[in-house]
Amino acid sequence: MEIKKDAKKACYFCEKGKDPSYKEYEELAKFLSERGKIIGRRQTGVCAKHQRILSREIKRARQLALLPYLII
Repeated sequence: MEIKKDAKKACYFCEKGKDPSYKEYEELAKFLSERGKIIGRRQTGVCAKHQRILSREIKRARQLALLPYLII
């Protein structure tokens, strides 16, 4: 019996060579659920460093009214 290992997802931001920014809110919207919640690392494949930055930048964009807090 052969055990197959899943290939790890490469971090979206590491591949692009940049950090998340609140100014690029269209890009940040990809990491929100349909209800407006921040999606976790396991589902998005973002590394821990960029997930921390990502959540901070999403919160900044929400305060500036670039992204919604809730989608009803």
